[in-house]
Amino acid sequence: MAPKKPTRVKARQPRGFVDRSAADLYAQDKMLATIRHVYETYGFEPVETPFFEYTDALGKFLPDSDRPNEGVFSLQDDDEEWLSLRYDLTAPLARHVAENFEELPKPYRSYRAGYVFRNEKPGPGRFRQFMQFDADIVGAPNVSADAEMAMMMADTMEALGIPRGQYVIRVNNRKVLDGILDAIGLEGDQGRRLTVLRALDKFDKFGTEGVRLLLGAGRLDESGGKGDFTKGAELDAETIARVLKIFDADGLSGVREAFGGHAGVDGGLDELAQIESFARTAGYEADRVKIDPSVVRGLEYYTGPVFEAELLFDVVNEKGQKVQFGSVGGGGRYDGLVSRFLSTPVPATGFSIGVSRLQTALKNLGRLDGEKRAGPVVVTVMDRDRMADYQAMATKLRAALNGPGQPVVPVEVFQGNPKQFGKQLQYADRRGAPVVVIQGGDEKAAGKVQVKDLALGKELSAGVEDNAEWREMRAGQELVDEADLVSAVKAILTRAGGAA
Repeated sequence: MAPKKPTRVKARQPRGFVDRSAADLYAQDKMLATIRHVYETYGFEPVETPFFEYTDALGKFLPDSDRPNEGVFSLQDDDEEWLSLRYDLTAPLARHVAENFEELPKPYRSYRAGYVFRNEKPGPGRFRQFMQFDADIVGAPNVSADAEMAMMMADTMEALGIPRGQYVIRVNNRKVLDGILDAIGLEGDQGRRLTVLRALDKFDKFGTEGVRLLLGAGRLDESGGKGDFTKGAELDAETIARVLKIFDADGLSGVREAFGGHAGVDGGLDELAQIESFARTAGYEADRVKIDPSVVRGLEYYTGPVFEAELLFDVVNEKGQKVQFGSVGGGGRYDGLVSRFLSTPVPATGFSIGVSRLQTALKNLGRLDGEKRAGPVVVTVMDRDRMADYQAMATKLRAALNGPGQPVVPVEVFQGNPKQFGKQLQYADRRGAPVVVIQGGDEKAAGKVQVKDLALGKELSAGVEDNAEWREMRAGQELVDEADLVSAVKAILTRAGGAA
């Protein structure tokens, strides 16, 4: 009986998760460094929280089931406590502040970047693992802190190369939205309140008429031939007309006209007027920080001002339609989140940037290319028994080419099979190496080393078809003393536009 062939594991990516290339990671690092710089100019300092939190610490994300694994990825520890991968970076910060409340300065300014995980159905542009970059001020009760968050977001967009006119930070207040919902008779009707908020949130996508339908009986979506019907909030025509006032050209006056006199609405509008005054006095006009009572964000834990960073340029979506890029981040005031752990009120406000989505936007604008870096200097291997010599040569080059604060110049010894020298040159070419170092036994005996400028070699040998002639000309190759190795490599890197 023939032996059974071993079953091979199929290489496949989990749904909703992605691999990312070196170019993507280099571009992300560049973007994160820019955001970090802006945050630090405002006095924020870094903090890191773990990927896992106790599930009950996630607050609103704790599902109502025996296994808390809806919306979050959870597991049970050996002490039978439920742990969950963090869903966002705000709830872990709230836990961190509460646990270290006496030691932290108040207000506490912090920023953190990291991956978050959502156990939801993946789709186009919707992943189960993605990165956020947050900044928060905990212990600041005044709306001046909210205004500062909005202004910092505007500065961040511009630092990343997004010009004015192609982004806007829109600001609203949950007190306004909650007051409107109370004023139209939905106090305590959580289901219909959420339906109204979701309808308002569709304004950018469906326009006034689409929102009108969603506030009424509902809306039939016939795109793609599906004919999906979304049930509406079933408000009467007069109430719908009042609510739609928030989409007037000057939404603040529209809200005052339709809902002025309601304590919640008036209080929220007063805070928005203060934020507008702070922003304008600091030089942030409406093309950068815009008060907009139609913004809907944070259906669960925001308690005051809310923000949305929107990009205003058009892109083509997966259906081939031209659409506005839309939101790349948002945040707001969450005065109740830290207080869940403490007996004292703890005001807080913060902002979260969707790193992957923002990176996509910057690529669309041509503001953040893959930043393809120069490949390594490759020290080739001519004699297997002299590997220590080659590694010493590479060590010398690394030390000489990589000064403090300078761009990294990678140097590597070829670690594949050195039997066929041509394969080593092919490897260097595929890696984008600007220069290779070659030393056989004869060169070693003479105290010499070959350095080959690969780009110059290609240029000089263009059009040469005869292999013997190509080998004879040694295009771009130079024989130098071992003592001159570093200076010869530096000269080639300078020609290639790299470090010198």
